[in-house]
Amino acid sequence: MFEPNTVAARRFLKRTAIQGGLEAVSLLSKAGIMSRARGKGAIFTLHHVRPAKDKAFDPVAHLTITPEFLDASITRLKAAGHVPVALEDLPDFLSQPDQPGPAMVFTLDDGYRDNDLHARPVFEKHGVPYTVFIAGGFVDRTHSIWWETAEQLISQIDEFTFDFGKGELTLPTLSLKQKYAAFSRLNAALGCADQAPLISQLDAQARAAGICPTGIVDREVMNEGELRQLAATPLVQLGAHTISHSNLAHLPAEMMRAEISLSTERVAQITGKTPRTFAYPYGDRCAAEAREYQAARELGFDLAVTTNPGILQTSSLQNQFSLPRISLNGYYQKGRYVGALASGIPFALSGSAQG
Repeated sequence: MFEPNTVAARRFLKRTAIQGGLEAVSLLSKAGIMSRARGKGAIFTLHHVRPAKDKAFDPVAHLTITPEFLDASITRLKAAGHVPVALEDLPDFLSQPDQPGPAMVFTLDDGYRDNDLHARPVFEKHGVPYTVFIAGGFVDRTHSIWWETAEQLISQIDEFTFDFGKGELTLPTLSLKQKYAAFSRLNAALGCADQAPLISQLDAQARAAGICPTGIVDREVMNEGELRQLAATPLVQLGAHTISHSNLAHLPAEMMRAEISLSTERVAQITGKTPRTFAYPYGDRCAAEAREYQAARELGFDLAVTTNPGILQTSSLQNQFSLPRISLNGYYQKGRYVGALASGIPFALSGSAQG
């Protein structure tokens, strides 16, 4: 039985534990303990950067940070000796025998319009380069963003009937807790599966409820003209992020490679040059492993990034198609938490530091 209260309690306990761990690591880092753990730096993952909104139902709040937090994060990292490095320049930086300090590399996934409106001014203020990863299907409004669709749909219905893979199931969504539970159930179903049938089903339900899934994309994501203007600014590079933002590990090999290569061509059409960097959608080990890493290499990229947490090491040069990233999470928007993550201590303690 799926129990909403249990889901909410687990979510609260998990966030509380993470926050407590970040506080403890912040103290260790401030005291200079384990100073070697920070390695050669970190690649940071962002999605939305925009002013805070007061939303009762916000199931993907972790994907949004404020411009003020981004500003404070860069300030904090600079004060700790981190050096701004463009993602495309990272291999050259890591190959240097002596770096001026650990790298801080910023990446933003999906091409949200607020990346230009709210993130770009912060990066320009600090002179920090950044990479925006583009999904061609979002740019062309041919594919929906399932988590944005689900948030809008579940927020306005009293029950959610959906086939998660074992026949239709009806979940109550009257209360806020029930809405979060339904979203969590959908997220779990999509997390490690062929997503297209589930997203098609979700989009159909949304349209039946008067919601246009691609209309949401049109509202949130930059179009080709906006991306071309952004790409003309000095600090940004556009990278490839597939066409449909699919979980690549669950696609047939030919389709997986087409998603990557067509995405490359679409970015090149916008910018006039072939992108050198790639981000796997979702990017964890259920979405990209050796097969996908090899495809990114064979299709001509210089490097590719995952969402597996970890810091950079000199050995990252031997793993340029499975580079780790650290998420700047909307639930933990305090400068000292960024310092704690960039210190590398959490990954040294957990044994998840990656090359």
